[in-house]
Amino acid sequence: MPTRPSTELETFPNPAPDRDYTIRMSIPEFTCLCPKTGQPDFATLELEYVPDRLCVELKSLKLYIWSFRDRGAFHEAVTNEIVDHLVATVAPRFMRLTARFNVRGGIYTTVVVERRQPSWKPAEPVVLP
Repeated sequence: MPTRPSTELETFPNPAPDRDYTIRMSIPEFTCLCPKTGQPDFATLELEYVPDRLCVELKSLKLYIWSFRDRGAFHEAVTNEIVDHLVATVAPRFMRLTARFNVRGGIYTTVVVERRQPSWKPAEPVVLP
């Protein structure tokens, strides 16, 4: 197999560190295992962040997300774990992860986790006529 899952995230320097801008990623193939039944749980992850000095490298993110495939994890725990690891790695000005899990037992679960640097304030939204 040419690549394998990895828990290591790689980074690269932010090409525009003096500017606030948002990076958005949709990760539609997240899987982990239900810790109660061992059955697979599927989710679409929507990652948004305002980088500071570092950005996450996409291939390493893909391999990192793959590392959850055979792990049992509650939705709330795995979403918080991913954000904690990403924040520890890239130290963004702001990060939000929305995890939309597929239906299980007639219930859809969405978990939203946010982290921000204490001194960071978002720009005022621009309202166009």
